[in-house]
Amino acid sequence: MKISVLGSGGWGIALAMSAESNGHQVLLWSPFESEVNELLVSRESKKLLKGVKIPESINITTNLSLIENSDITIIATPSIAVRETAVRLKNIKSTGIVVNVAKGFEAESLKRLSEVISNEISAPVVVMSGPSHAEEVARKVPTSLVACSKDYDAARAVIDAFSSEFFRLYTNDDMVGVELGGALKNIIAVAAGICDGLGLGDNTRAALITRGLTEIARLGVALGAKERTFAGLSGLGDLIVTCTSRHSRNHRFGELIGQGLGIKDALQEVGTVEGYYATELAYKLALKVGAEMPIISKCYEVLYQNLDVKEAIKYLMLRPIRDEQESLWISKQD
Repeated sequence: MKISVLGSGGWGIALAMSAESNGHQVLLWSPFESEVNELLVSRESKKLLKGVKIPESINITTNLSLIENSDITIIATPSIAVRETAVRLKNIKSTGIVVNVAKGFEAESLKRLSEVISNEISAPVVVMSGPSHAEEVARKVPTSLVACSKDYDAARAVIDAFSSEFFRLYTNDDMVGVELGGALKNIIAVAAGICDGLGLGDNTRAALITRGLTEIARLGVALGAKERTFAGLSGLGDLIVTCTSRHSRNHRFGELIGQGLGIKDALQEVGTVEGYYATELAYKLALKVGAEMPIISKCYEVLYQNLDVKEAIKYLMLRPIRDEQESLWISKQD
């Protein structure tokens, strides 16, 4: 099977290596010539996956035409580059099944990324999501994810291509729930990082993760997702790993803010932080559908309106008391 991976960041490299270890013909593409040249010389991403050698059998290139006639094409770019990448694929003879592993929304339209891809190309689209850090997948640490699609056969083809003793995939057909879980957990991870940066404890983090999941599910259900999806790998699983892992850039970004670093400086130090961009978009989505999202709303005010983090925490702790099992779809404004 021919598998092409678009995006040579840590996750793209890890997935390319997973496919290669299963005996597939693998191509790794990047639009950046300097990045490709560095990988060709060192066979290693020293910044993202230090010590992990990329097999010589993986073809690394800037020539997009080489992905023609792929059986599976994976989009592993940052969320802001997904539409641009999908547009590039219009001129490709055959992409096969298109798999999106980016997590986020399109800023201008607030669309989910699978919707963005489907707007541009007619290939079957599968979303691969769940608790997965590239640093561990590349080192063959056992990992379980979800392959989600409206096309069951496409999802099964992806599962069959990637399944191994260290990489397990489950099917799911709830595209809304799987994509929202993957995008919104990054916001809660930023909040968890802020709490850790402030030196708060395990109690705080546990409460934040639990109530954060409630907010994620509330918005998801309002947008048509299945509530049970958020108890799965792409919901609770991804939320836990991103809020607690040393590999999480979202958590690291929040931690720097909690320690007193400015937003711009923290972004510059960490690099791409999907949770920063997702916060504004989730805030807009919540307003659009009338979903109550107190944690995400306060994250928005901290990141975009200079609200002091301690004031945000105080507000959340002193909100009016309510039943923990309050229906997810009920919208109430404090």
